Amino acid sequence: MMRFITLCSLTLFLALPAQAHELHSGGGFISGFNHPVLGFDHLLAMICVGLLSTRLGGRAIWTVPAIFVLFMLFGGIIGLLSIPIPFVEFGIAASVLLLGLALAIDKKLPQWLVMAFVAIFAIFHGHAHGVEMPQLAKPALYVLGFICGTSAIHIVGVILGIAMQQKDPKNRMVRSSGGAIALVGGYLLLSV
Repeated sequence: MMRFITLCSLTLFLALPAQAHELHSGGGFISGFNHPVLGFDHLLAMICVGLLSTRLGGRAIWTVPAIFVLFMLFGGIIGLLSIPIPFVEFGIAASVLLLGLALAIDKKLPQWLVMAFVAIFAIFHGHAHGVEMPQLAKPALYVLGFICGTSAIHIVGVILGIAMQQKDPKNRMVRSSGGAIALVGGYLLLSV
């Protein structure tokens, strides 16, 4: 896993200087990065993934977000190829609701179940990213952007999760945050 993260980071740092003028055009890396960061539904779901991974602990802290990124990339490629997936907006809203509920309940869910749900939800999020790529964007830079944006949000979620657990070992802060996110997810679901 660390090799994968290191390879992605190295690729990013090697690619950025070579494509620096395109990063500022808004049609490549920046557009891809901004899509998950500025999309409220994406942002909430991805923070939940980071928080949930810290709740599981151990290797799950990094494997759960990595699974999300991997399956999001798969969904993004499907979206870039204009292959339709039914109920994408419903799936995204449901991910916010269900991930919020997973945080709100006072039980530690099995890791395999969390990873399965995260993988399914990631396909919907990735598909939305891929379909909404600007026409002038370079696909490789755009994809790299939404991978980096998503990874950054996951890291924020992990940091928040670790900080909350240290401050409140009974997870009341995480549970109440999950409850609030689930309410937003319910509203999003009704709005679809």
